[in-house]
Amino acid sequence: MDTEALAELTRSHAFFGRMLSDLAKDAGSTGFIWQLAVLAGCLLLAWPLARRVARHLESRYADSSFALRFAAASLERAMFPLFGWLLVLAARFSLTALIPVSVLRLALVPLFGITFLYFAFYVLRRVLSANGQLHGMLVLVEKVLTTAVWVCMALYVLGVLGSAVAWLESIQFSIGQQRISVADLLMAVIWILLTVLAALWFGSWLEERLMRSATMDSSLRAVLTRLSKSLLLLVSLLFSLSLVGIDLTVLSVFGGALGVGLGLGLQKIASNYVSGFIILLDRSVKLGDQITVDKYTGIVSQIRTRYTVVRNGDGETLVPNEQLIAQAVQNHSFSGTNVRVATRVQADYDADPDRVLELLAQAVRGVPRLLDEPEPSAFLVAFADNGIEYEVAGFIADPQNGKLGVQSAMNRAIWKAFKDEGISIPYPQRELRVLPAPQSDALAPSDAPTVRAVAAHAPEGA
Repeated sequence: MDTEALAELTRSHAFFGRMLSDLAKDAGSTGFIWQLAVLAGCLLLAWPLARRVARHLESRYADSSFALRFAAASLERAMFPLFGWLLVLAARFSLTALIPVSVLRLALVPLFGITFLYFAFYVLRRVLSANGQLHGMLVLVEKVLTTAVWVCMALYVLGVLGSAVAWLESIQFSIGQQRISVADLLMAVIWILLTVLAALWFGSWLEERLMRSATMDSSLRAVLTRLSKSLLLLVSLLFSLSLVGIDLTVLSVFGGALGVGLGLGLQKIASNYVSGFIILLDRSVKLGDQITVDKYTGIVSQIRTRYTVVRNGDGETLVPNEQLIAQAVQNHSFSGTNVRVATRVQADYDADPDRVLELLAQAVRGVPRLLDEPEPSAFLVAFADNGIEYEVAGFIADPQNGKLGVQSAMNRAIWKAFKDEGISIPYPQRELRVLPAPQSDALAPSDAPTVRAVAAHAPEGA
């Protein structure tokens, strides 16, 4: 680059152009060599400092989920450019009166940009992986952010960032009675993204603190988490729009359109959202409750904005929140956490019913997870075709772990007790009789005998 071009760049961009001009002026001089040595020393000093902090962060997040460790990896990588930027910045201001600092000024730009990128990646990964899984948009957002930051750094170093901003400000359009430029729009998008990300990150941090609170009810924790996230998002959006000078009265038009949308196409979504808050506030259904709604029975594992997750042995069912409000719901643990577990069995008519009832109650008393108080009880239910039907039931205090294992253990204990006492469990028996063919069928093509089945129900050993 010749002297006239550098002078023109310096005159048109008094601050930015001076960076390239000073760098070209210092190239090959003794001060240039000293700057390279100072820069190398700052980076060498930053490396062990960054490694020490990174090891501390690695040990802190070692037992966390994969998504959280993935986010912490960006924080660890940000330590080296952060310490390098701080040391180079200190050297730049300390050596200004002694040697030229053009190289140090130039080095500050990529160090700051890379530090900003890694911290932004950390926030993005924390926000977009709050539920323990990585979001599908994470890679795309990181690529777009990386490209934008490097473009801005290149424009800054080349000294044309001011001209680019001025050109974007010259492109204007109208929204209602207000004139808005492309630069204002881009700044609005940037501020919205920054404030929304900050709000989501703070909401995730607050959610972690609330969910770890042992003195607060689980439903109240969920309500506070949702309200805080919603309020933080609303405040961050309004704050970012006011920062860039956009009149908030313009949003009244969008508010009316949103009302029409809720009244027409978004009615179900709004109903599910409001129903979720009602469920959490009136505590009719709580986390850990065993419920039956429609044809689904299971444990409530999550109460989300639009739906409630009901988990059972077959998997997880997503029940819309509106369905829990508008339909009858059987909450097996509404008044308490103890849930009744019952199983039925038939015994031979020859067995003494009093002895069978006593034997059933004794057999299930040692079953794991079955409570001793209230103690298990047995009942004579009906006189069936094959035998007398009995039911034995007990209570468990941890329905979230399922009932099938307890029922299986109860059935095994009953079978062993019946076998030891010689009590048989009746079941249908079928008797097959082979009858000779009638005389009228003597000329039939097939000489095979006719098999007729006569079904008889009898207890075992009859």
